[in-house]
Amino acid sequence: MRSCPWPCCRAMTATLCVFALSCAGRVVPAGAAGPDATLADAARRLDRQLREQVLPFWYDTAQDREHGGYALEAGSKQLVGQSRMIWGFSHAHRQGWSTPERDYLQAARQGFAFLQQHFLDPEHGGYYWMTDAAGQATNRHKMIYGQAFVIYGLVEYYRASRDEAALQAALEQFLTLQRHARDPAHGGWFEHFTPDWTPVMAWQEHVSVEVPGYKSANAHLHLMEALTELYRELPDERVRDALAEAVHINVTHFYPRDPAQSAFHCRPNWTRVTDESSRGLSYGHNVEFAWLLLYAQDALGVPRSWDHFYAHLDHALKYGFDQQDGGLYSRGVGNEPAVDRDKVWWAQAELLAALSVGLQHERRAQEVAACEKLLGFLERRMIDPQDGIWTATVAADGTVRSPSKKNHWKANYHDVRGMVMFIRSQSEGGKTP
Repeated sequence: MRSCPWPCCRAMTATLCVFALSCAGRVVPAGAAGPDATLADAARRLDRQLREQVLPFWYDTAQDREHGGYALEAGSKQLVGQSRMIWGFSHAHRQGWSTPERDYLQAARQGFAFLQQHFLDPEHGGYYWMTDAAGQATNRHKMIYGQAFVIYGLVEYYRASRDEAALQAALEQFLTLQRHARDPAHGGWFEHFTPDWTPVMAWQEHVSVEVPGYKSANAHLHLMEALTELYRELPDERVRDALAEAVHINVTHFYPRDPAQSAFHCRPNWTRVTDESSRGLSYGHNVEFAWLLLYAQDALGVPRSWDHFYAHLDHALKYGFDQQDGGLYSRGVGNEPAVDRDKVWWAQAELLAALSVGLQHERRAQEVAACEKLLGFLERRMIDPQDGIWTATVAADGTVRSPSKKNHWKANYHDVRGMVMFIRSQSEGGKTP
């Protein structure tokens, strides 16, 4: 059997340093003097929720006060969730939101210490996939999806703390991946390994994300995301070359100019995989790629591919967006209506992020309307007013399909990032990253 290609979907289902997207050429609808009042009001509400509910929720409920790290599921800790929590608390501190009652830098610091003490493989390098609650490794295998988030979290922690050990750890992690995971014959990165970095090319019980033997859009997207962050802080030519390669792979093989041709998986030589698990596209990943591509190009100092960005955003709004109730569906095939109409929290967050970037570049009426509908959907269907946390998955008819608020995949990453980007996009002089 094979694992689901999209871990967020299976579970129910950058950082934001200066991106300086140009606002030149902004188009304001006739009769409008500036940002839409509805969106500005929504930004103020989300800002209050983020400061007063969302971040306190994660600070108060997710930290493991006994063992360290973050308790997102009972009895175990997983690499992706731990790394994302480090990112989230580090970013909260960088935004100036730490208080004497809730020190988000300290929350990130203890997570960093736990990661380095219990997940880092001192013999072979890289980070284990899973530990028990106390930090004893229970799955020592290496999966690139998780390894990428280590770099992502470490770089943001370095930005918050200026702890050089964190940046050095991020660089060493990058070099480890280049030594063991990069495919020297065809380019890109293999994704599954034993503890000593022997490639795993067929399904095994330890596999928790993606399909061994294939190269995935999911892992290569997040590796591009992580390398963008690392290169911004460490302008090393080795990192630049790897980032440029990741961009090329994503735009060529996984998220091409025609979104209908998006691919979940390729074989090592980049031929397409056509089995059922690889058929179709994920609207959430497509719009996430769209804005992360601009961010990566900005880091590389090359022209931003706005046509590529709008191709994926427009496609998702046309085929994957609920025009009546709002919200982004999960999955589709080509230029056809969505085939999986569940609405997963992280996809809504990535659409909010993409719309925030798009509206700062060119204020198109279609995107203003979509943003208003998305925000309305979030407030009506997905955000719990008691704590501000987003429900994991909502069905097309509005019923809750998965009420989970935190787990190994659901941490303070997608929704916090999307909220911050939208809030900044609506503030006077604000910029999305």
